[in-house]
Amino acid sequence: QVQLVESGGGLVQTGGSLRLSCAASGGTFSRYYMCWFRQAPGKEREFVAAISWSGANTYYTDSVKGRFTISRDNAKNTAYLQMNSLKPEDTAVYYCATNRATRPSGTNPSDYDYWGQGTQVTVSS
Repeated sequence: QVQLVESGGGLVQTGGSLRLSCAASGGTFSRYYMCWFRQAPGKEREFVAAISWSGANTYYTDSVKGRFTISRDNAKNTAYLQMNSLKPEDTAVYYCATNRATRPSGTNPSDYDYWGQGTQVTVSS
């Protein structure tokens, strides 16, 4: 069983930055493809970014390319999402997720079995 715990959310002004963390336990984190999703009020959960087990490959949804950076520290069993140049439309609950696969597993939330509780990000205009 894998447990994921997000942290680092908060309230920030437009143009500001936040770094989210996702601490994993109960599994072999260093082998897992990891993702970040987000869900805004009244909207479906959407894919934000993903990273391969080694960190060599990263993937982003178009709306965050050039502003967000996903990374990981396998020694600390932690994944990160650095968010810069934040916009009000980035306001959402952010979740990390995995299905313990080594290979990329798609952008649909239903592809992932393990989720954190989420961390709220609010960007004020």
